[in-house]
Amino acid sequence: MKPVLTSDEYRRIDKAYSGDLDQAMDRAGFAVSQAAHRAGAAYGRRVAVLAGTGNNGGDGYVAARYLQTRGASVEIHPLGPPKTAEAAHAAALAYDAGVRQVEFGVPADEDVVIDALFGGGAREGLPARIFPWMETPAPVVAVDFPTGLDANTGKVAEQAFRAVETVTFGALKTGHLRGVGPDYCGTVTVVDIGITGGEPVMFVAEAEDTVLPRRDRTAHKWSAGGVLVVGGSPGLTGAAVLAAAGALGFGSGAVAIASTARETIAANTAEFPTFLLDAAVDHVDRFDVVIFGPGLAEADLAAALPIVASAKRLVIDAGGLVPQVLDLAVESGAAIIVTPHAGEFSRVAGVGGGAYSVRALAHKLEGVVLLKGSPNLISDGGPPVLVDVGGPELATIGTGDVLAGMIAALWARGCSPIEAATTGAYLHAVAASDLRRDGVVTASRLASVIDRYAG
Repeated sequence: MKPVLTSDEYRRIDKAYSGDLDQAMDRAGFAVSQAAHRAGAAYGRRVAVLAGTGNNGGDGYVAARYLQTRGASVEIHPLGPPKTAEAAHAAALAYDAGVRQVEFGVPADEDVVIDALFGGGAREGLPARIFPWMETPAPVVAVDFPTGLDANTGKVAEQAFRAVETVTFGALKTGHLRGVGPDYCGTVTVVDIGITGGEPVMFVAEAEDTVLPRRDRTAHKWSAGGVLVVGGSPGLTGAAVLAAAGALGFGSGAVAIASTARETIAANTAEFPTFLLDAAVDHVDRFDVVIFGPGLAEADLAAALPIVASAKRLVIDAGGLVPQVLDLAVESGAAIIVTPHAGEFSRVAGVGGGAYSVRALAHKLEGVVLLKGSPNLISDGGPPVLVDVGGPELATIGTGDVLAGMIAALWARGCSPIEAATTGAYLHAVAASDLRRDGVVTASRLASVIDRYAG
């Protein structure tokens, strides 16, 4: 997993760095020049480097020098003279290489703009003369952070650059991932310049972090993981069926549905055994995991509660996300994964969703919380894991039910709760992203293809 630091933590390890600062700046600036080249700063193209007075500006001077030697036509627009020895040295080398210094002006017809002004260092009161550059039609490459974007919160107080690529150093920072950070940063490239360490506040999941248990040669349907879906009240049966399809498609060997609309579900699908709610409690022990809540109406909640009290492992979603259910699950000693979206999280936690509140709820439940959104935020009480793959194609009714089924199947197949939530969220997003290439993503289409990702 990729570690994520706060901007303050990175500044701490940056200040403690005892290596060659000129060499670190040269590595940083070279990486910025490569990003600018990817953005179009080729031979003969016009490049404007907006340079601040600190080391962020120093990285810009280094990038300008490398681009100049590759044949680009580069102009430096400095806010003022460099204030650090490293930045002053980088500026001198750039001018010696033929880079032109001009008065800080307004955009003209540049092909690429490099924002090396403040990075995440500016909080408020940005100089008015930089605002016209934020409207440039040229692609922008940002050094560390687009100027105007808060490096910790990912918020914009006044205005900010929108970069096609942001080159940052050592590790991702929270502002790259939170708030509107992803919209302003573009592609974020992390470069190793020799400054390492720090205490991560969260992690970003990668493909290699997914865990897919294998079936034994002698496996049978019950040893492959049994999942019971509780929900599907009249008018909401589709949610329970989609959750069941998600579990079956992601490798569970036996999937059943408990619902007050048993006859309706049984008439419309042949794959899933069905139980009435009041009878299902006698069968709970047969299943490894219970998914509680997809399509569960408030009117049916009381009848379903005995299942919560009997279950040993619960994935709680949708209609199950009410304090009464969570309290009963904790009291009964069940292992818990909850999968709320932002509104449901506020309903059960009493606060908005964020890194600290997700950790707090996970700690309270002694379970795993998966806050659905962009990105997904997952915690078992420790530093959260972000799943930032996928996109707006998942903003579609029913896709969360499929996700609940996938997570339950992974848990039933042998993953730990945090592995099941992380793997399910990651591969759910990857499947939807791949499916988007063939048309609009719907929950039923998604459920029909997830088996390709189940291992």
